[in-house]
Amino acid sequence: MLIREAKIEDAPAIAGFQLAMALETEDLKLDETVLSAGVRAVFDDPGKGSYYVCEIDGQLVASLLTTFEWSDWRNGTVLWIQSVYVKPEFRKKGIYSSMYQHIQKLVAHDENLKGIRLYAEKSNHRAHRVYEKSGMSADHYQLYEWLK
Repeated sequence: MLIREAKIEDAPAIAGFQLAMALETEDLKLDETVLSAGVRAVFDDPGKGSYYVCEIDGQLVASLLTTFEWSDWRNGTVLWIQSVYVKPEFRKKGIYSSMYQHIQKLVAHDENLKGIRLYAEKSNHRAHRVYEKSGMSADHYQLYEWLK
């Protein structure tokens, strides 16, 4: 198992993962053209975030995106983990945990990074259990959003 920062060549696989994830978790069919452009935008502008992938025997089996939140309270950046996807046949093999530990080590060794956050669909109880098993806890904030 190899956890690494994604390369532009990984963009089509990452977009495919996101199409599958939206359909599976929210029964949402994303616009493939918009999604592909959104994935490529991260590679074109590293200020938007970074993708990480898990590779097994040369095959991409999982990906996640980290984005940045400035925290004035902490005088540093909190990484948000987003767009987590593990191919179904590779689930329950510790892949997400390994990816999370990789991100956690990045944060632990960088004095400018202050923590990790993520969100999960309220009804995605399987994801909640995975994140809790990784040592994360539901915080005391309620997430609100407005999306166009």
